[in-house]
This record gives sequence, structure tokens and C-alpha cells, in this order.
Amino acid sequence: MNELPVGRRVAQWRVRRNMTQQQFADRLGKSKSWVDKIERGARRLERVSNLREIADALRIDVQVLLAERPGRPAAADSGVERIRTALAQYDVSASPRTPDVAQLRAGLEHAKQSYRHARYPALLTLLPGLLDAVRAARPHRVTDALLVPVYGLIALTLVKVDQGELAWLAADRGMAVALATEDPQVSAVATVPLCQALRCCDRNGAALRAAVVAAHRLGPRDPAARFGSLRGTLLLQAALAAADRADDRSARGLVDQAVALADQGSFGGEGFGPAAVQAARVLVEAARGDLPVATVRHERLLTSDGWRWMPPEHRAAYLLDVARAYASAGEMSRAGRALLEAERTARSEVRDRPAARELVAAVARSTAAPAALTRLAATLHVT
Repeated sequence: MNELPVGRRVAQWRVRRNMTQQQFADRLGKSKSWVDKIERGARRLERVSNLREIADALRIDVQVLLAERPGRPAAADSGVERIRTALAQYDVSASPRTPDVAQLRAGLEHAKQSYRHARYPALLTLLPGLLDAVRAARPHRVTDALLVPVYGLIALTLVKVDQGELAWLAADRGMAVALATEDPQVSAVATVPLCQALRCCDRNGAALRAAVVAAHRLGPRDPAARFGSLRGTLLLQAALAAADRADDRSARGLVDQAVALADQGSFGGEGFGPAAVQAARVLVEAARGDLPVATVRHERLLTSDGWRWMPPEHRAAYLLDVARAYASAGEMSRAGRALLEAERTARSEVRDRPAARELVAAVARSTAAPAALTRLAATLHVT
């Protein structure tokens, strides 16, 4: 059904609900002729309000009508398969030579930079070999500390390409290595990608608990402590997980803790700081349905000094979440502008993420969408 035009989907769902065109028209307050033209494609469904009315009448989510699930690029499929193969190898032999830790660290740093700049196709190619190299260098305590972030990067990259369960597997592998080190910092590092993988799988309660426990284990809530940035990142992950499960009170409380931490320290270089906190606050406000307040905070964030210092991946991913919130509220013009800004910030965040391509397709169908978004949808072949 995902390959069908919207009108044909309407017709199929109407039949599934055992309604005639006249009964469906009566339920919508439209004429039978109007319904017939919609189902034949002679009349386009351009207004979001009409789409919602039809979806409500059919008792389905509006995205079922909108989403022609654009396929993942072939390169992404092959990259995911290489990672799957690497994760399935349980017989990696330790190298007889002393590991070149400096070279492994350089490879890890290159992968981290690729992620910060949202180079997902490159990461899907790079990460299987890096995983094999670090695993072959074990058992050494220093290589265990390298293996944890490698598994974490694999998990984060898989989340980007909608491979939630596989991401969870990679994050769990990293957590197992981290717990064996009995180092709270290493465990906390492993918890960040674990939370994102759990959230990708809609296991927000588990993500919330994991992030709060890891933050607590880092020690006193002293903003000058050496783990301030990591603790702050965990608090934000917990807040977003709470917001996803509609736990508004916990979400706002956790963001407030992160605000206090960010206001008393300078952690921007670590990916945590006032701008990252404000971005999370915008998403929390949007999740609780307070879009006007979220919009004010969002526009203020975009003009702040800290915004441009956030990694391109973080900024673009945030803009995608903002676009999704606007689209859910029927604000298609704003959703389109946020998508275009995300694509300008980090092309791969929009072009190589299936969820982003779906969102582009859905927003581009609205007459309120910017013309540039319509052109982007055509370029991505998702119209």
C-alpha cells in the first residue's frame, strides 16, 4: 500500500472499514462526488485539515495516508549489512603484535569527526573495519576504553538510518564492555548511545532509567567536576526520553538540572552547554504541546552565540525534530523552512536518513510548503 497514491490509499482503507462512498461522504460532511474524485486522483488532497478529517474518519494515523516510505539509498543498505556482519563475528582472534594504540585512537577520532559532521555513508563504510581492529587489539584495558565508543558510534549511526534494534544490540555490546571496566565514566559514555538506541525503539522508560542511573553514578553534582559535560548530556537524554513518554514533570525537572549545570560551567567543546540545553528545552515544550512557547525559544536559540558552536549533526538533528513538531501541528511552512535549514547545515542528516526523507515527502505535499522544499523532494525522488 505504501506505493499507492493517496487517493487509492483512502479507497482501500474505506473498503477495509466497510463503508460505501456515500457513507464515507456523509461521515466527512462531503458529497459522494467529492469522495469519488479524491479516490480516483481527479482531486488532490492539499489541505492538511482535509487529510486529518479523512484519517480520523478512517480511524488511522494521518501518516498512513501521507508516507510513501522513501527507500533507503542502496549504499546505506550495504553499509548496514557490513556492520551486521561485523557484529555477528564472535571469533575475532587477538593480534599477536602489540596494538598500535595511537593509530586506533586516530581512527576513532576520525570516526567521531565524521559523525559530528553527519557523514553517515562514510561511517557505514568505516566502522566495521574499526570495530574489527579494536577487537583484535584486545585484551588490553586501554583498548577496552576505545571499544566502548566504537560500539557507541556504531549504535548512533544505526539510529540515524532507522536500524533501532541493531543499534540497541551494538549499544548493549558497548555497555557490557563498559560495565566490565568498573569505571563509572566509561559506563556513562556507553549509556548515551544506549539511551538513543532505546528511544529509537520506543523504550523511553528504559532510556530514562539508564540515563538517570548513569548520571547519579558519576558522583557529586559539582559543576566544576571533570564529568560535568557527560552528566549534562545524560540529563538531556533523560529529559528527552521523559518527554517522549509524556512525563512532562520529569522532563522539565531534568532540563532544569541541566540548565543549572550549563550555567555554571563551560562545556561547549564537549558538545554540552547552554545551546544544547536550550535545544532540549524547545523539544520538551513542543512534546507537551506548547508550540508557541517552543517557537519563541527556538527562534531565540537560532540567534544565540552558542548555536553555531554546536556540531552540525546536533544542529541538523534538532532542526529535524523541530520540523516534525511543526508538521504534526499543521504548520507546514515552518516545517519546510526547518527542513531546508537542516539540509543546509548537514546534507546527510536529511538526504541519508529514511525518517527525514519521509518527512520531506509529507511536508512537500502541502501547498504551504516552501518551493525550495518541493524541489528538494523532487531531487530526493520522494514526491
